[in-house]
Amino acid sequence: MVSAAYDKGDGELAAHALVFPFPSQGHMIPLLDLAHHLSLQGVSVTVLVTPGNLPILRRLLSRAPVIKTLVLPFPPHPSLPAGVENSKDLTADQFLPLMHALSFLHEPFLRWARTTPSPPDFIVSDFFLGWTQRTAAELGVPRVAFCPSGALFLSVVHDLWREMPQRGGAAAGEDFPVEFPSLPGSPVFPWRHLSSLYRREGFLQNISSWGYVFNTFKDLEAPYLDHLRAELGHRRVWAVGPLAPPGDGDRDGDSVRSAGAVAWLDACPAGTVVYVCFGSQAELNPAQTAALAAALERSGSRFVWCLRVTPAGSAVAYGGAPEGFEKRTAGRGCFPHSLRLELGDGGDNRRRGPPDMADERRPVRDGKVAGGGRSAVGACEGPDSVPDPDELARVIAESVGGRRSEAAESVRLRKKAMQAVAEGGSSSDDLRDLVTAIFQDKIGQGIS
Repeated sequence: MVSAAYDKGDGELAAHALVFPFPSQGHMIPLLDLAHHLSLQGVSVTVLVTPGNLPILRRLLSRAPVIKTLVLPFPPHPSLPAGVENSKDLTADQFLPLMHALSFLHEPFLRWARTTPSPPDFIVSDFFLGWTQRTAAELGVPRVAFCPSGALFLSVVHDLWREMPQRGGAAAGEDFPVEFPSLPGSPVFPWRHLSSLYRREGFLQNISSWGYVFNTFKDLEAPYLDHLRAELGHRRVWAVGPLAPPGDGDRDGDSVRSAGAVAWLDACPAGTVVYVCFGSQAELNPAQTAALAAALERSGSRFVWCLRVTPAGSAVAYGGAPEGFEKRTAGRGCFPHSLRLELGDGGDNRRRGPPDMADERRPVRDGKVAGGGRSAVGACEGPDSVPDPDELARVIAESVGGRRSEAAESVRLRKKAMQAVAEGGSSSDDLRDLVTAIFQDKIGQGIS
C-alpha cells in the first residue's frame, strides 16, 4: 500500500483529509466514493456534513468504520425552507441560495480545525465550495478541488472567467455562438449552453487550489486534462473516475430498494435495456413525460425508468409515468425510484451511474468526446421542448439493436472506463499518484 512508505511508525496514519461534499446527489455520492478509496490507501478521512445529509453516509460508514464524521449545523437562509439541506429537495431557483448558505460554515469549520486534537493535513472539497480555498489558506493546508463533472467543463469555465464573453448586443439571441479558440479542438457553443454558474466567485477561488481531482478518465478527456495542467502551471490534476465504491459495494440503501430491478436486469439478454434517468434535480413537464413514455412504448424495447421521488415517498407530479403506462409495458419495463447501475465484467446490462443533468454538463450536449465519435443523439433542446415520440422511438430501437454508430461508441467508452478503474489503469494509477502527492507534501517533498 502507498501509505506504508510514509507511516509514522507508531500506528498513526500519516495524513488526515477533511472531505467536504456539496449536498447534491451527483456531487456528494462520487466524492464519498473517493473518500472511501482514500481511506483504503492509508489516508485518515473525516467527512464534513450537515445533520440532514448524515443518513447518506450510512452505507459508507458501515463499510469503512475508520472514516469519521464532522457534523456541523446547517446555516439558516431566508430563501431556503427550514430543515432542507440537500438540493434534491429544492427547486432550481434555490440552488444558489444553498451554495451561499454553506459558505457560512467557514467559521465553524475553522474553529473545529483549530481545536481538534487531529487537525486536517489537507482538504478535499467540491468545486461548488470554492470558499473552502480561503479556509485552507487560513489553516495553512493544501486544498484539492473535486470536480464531479469533466475537465472540458472546467476548461470552459476558466476561459469564461478570462474572456467574460458578451452576447453581442440586443439583437443576438440564445443561439449566439461563443468561441473558445484556446481550448483543444477550438469548440464553439451557443450562448444558451453556457452555465451562468461560472460567474460565482467560488470558481475563481478554485483556480488557486493546490490541485484538482476529476470524476473522469484519461481516454475520455486527455486533451482537456493536459490543457488544464498547462494552464494551471502544475501537474496536480488527477482523473480518477468513473468513481464507484471499492469492490462490489453499494453507495447507500439504494440496493435494498432496487433489488427487484437488479434481478430483472440480470434476467434480460445482454445489451437490450434502455436506462432512463434525469438525475435528482431535473423534472420533466407533463408533455415531455408523455412523449417519452410514448416513445418507450412504441420502441418495443426493454427499459428501466428511474422516477424521481419526493421525500414523502410518492413520485412528483412531473416525474410520474402516465396513467396506465406501467400496465401496458408490463414485462419489459421496470420502474425503480432509485437505482445505481454498475459496470459489469461481461457486457451485461448494467451501467455506471445516471446521466447528470446539472448545468456543468451543458458544454458536451452534442455527445462528442475528445478523440472519438459521438456517443449520444440529441432528442430535443430547451426546458419546454418536447421530443417527437415516433422519432425518439426509432432512435431508441436502433440504439438497442446496435444499428447506430453512437451505440458502438458508447460500448467503446464503456470498455475504456472499465480499463481505467482496473488495477494498472489510468484512473487507478492517478488515485495512487494523488495519495503519493498528498503524503509527499506532508513530509515536505511536494511535487510541482
